[in-house]
Amino acid sequence: MPMIAIDHLAVVAKTLAEGCEYVKDSLGVDIPFGGEHSHMGTHNCLAKLGNDEFLEVIAINPDGIPPNRARWFNLDNHGNKAPYLAHWIARTENLTQTYPLINAPVGAPIECTRGELTWQLTVPDDGSFAFDGTFPSIIEWPMRPYPGAAMANIDCQLMKLTLTHPKANELRESLSKVIQDTRLDILEGNQPSLSAAIQTPSGLRHL
Repeated sequence: MPMIAIDHLAVVAKTLAEGCEYVKDSLGVDIPFGGEHSHMGTHNCLAKLGNDEFLEVIAINPDGIPPNRARWFNLDNHGNKAPYLAHWIARTENLTQTYPLINAPVGAPIECTRGELTWQLTVPDDGSFAFDGTFPSIIEWPMRPYPGAAMANIDCQLMKLTLTHPKANELRESLSKVIQDTRLDILEGNQPSLSAAIQTPSGLRHL
């Protein structure tokens, strides 16, 4: 059975500066600039969270061209909210085989580019999140090693990812069909949220 693995975490912000300041306050580290997504009118900052995993700060690019569809990561609805850990993305080596096993409204795969990078990512037509962001978008990278391996090393390691949702049992069942990772902790709560425990140069801290 094709399985997915944690690929990266996404901090959503009104601006990259605000998002990076949130990461600096939370983890005590700086996140360098990544690049632009011309097809979505967004840009990001990126850094490693392990061997292949990474952290992304993403925001609408004020100099970008608005896309002819809803932006990903629900950015069109972010407004003036404070930056927060909004989503996680899981990778598969074969999205065509994995996609039929996904029991969540993750959206259809689209072709994406950033500079010389290309990938496929599931994105709902309205740009929303499945399970309010607690169920991952699914990505397939055609290249090896995965891009996270070559990103800036900020000496941080993802230790645990806690997913809180009112429909925790349904979320747990849906995830169990495609991923087994002891770092995932699924809790029931009134407000959907994500929390990441990350080992940093200054000790264990949280997003």
